[in-house]
Amino acid sequence: MAKHGKRYLEAAKAIARDQTYSPAQAISLVKKGATAKFDETVEVSMKLGVDPRQADQQVRGTVSLPYGLGKTVRVAVFAKGEPAHAAEEAGADIVGAEDLVEKVQQGFLDFDVAVATPDMMGLVGRLGRILGPRGLMPNPKTGTVTTDVGKTVREIKAGKVEYRVNKEACINVPIGKASFSEEALLGNFRALMEAVLRAKPASAKGTYIRRVALSSTMGPGVRVNWSEAVGSAEAAQRA
Repeated sequence: MAKHGKRYLEAAKAIARDQTYSPAQAISLVKKGATAKFDETVEVSMKLGVDPRQADQQVRGTVSLPYGLGKTVRVAVFAKGEPAHAAEEAGADIVGAEDLVEKVQQGFLDFDVAVATPDMMGLVGRLGRILGPRGLMPNPKTGTVTTDVGKTVREIKAGKVEYRVNKEACINVPIGKASFSEEALLGNFRALMEAVLRAKPASAKGTYIRRVALSSTMGPGVRVNWSEAVGSAEAAQRA
């Protein structure tokens, strides 16, 4: 059994493990429990009723969080010519073509998101074994393979995040910092839940979203009645 520190245990005292809280209550509890000496990240964890082994039950996409993430996202762009220039103007941290591919092959991974133009994917494909396991491979489904790299870079910098179901049928996504206002965290939470609802596979049977919890980097999880964030009737219809 994992051992927890005094801060964690103190925060856990305020949370009933068998209770599901409204989104506003959960966010308030998470903020109060985030007592570390740094600005903790607030994360949403959810368990889905899908079978990730089935190709038609993959849940993956992106969502632009209305209040951003409160962190600097480092973006690498694989492009040349005018798209490369557009990426630089939009604030990409590193832009390149063959030279960037070679740099990554040599071990450079100092970025959080990779974007590529379609014509570069023949080269970028060589990096699959490096970028794939780290979730950094550009993909059309998440909008990171695009001809409009300038717009994509700006969206990512502003708070666009990816969500993706793992092999345990879980999704874990950051929605901001503990220093955010409750309103901002609630707005980001709502945007994420609506996006995951829209991504429900047609082949998914039974309850789609089974459990949702909120937590900070160093704090305990708080179970959430997520449907209150998007409207109970709408949630029941789509989940």
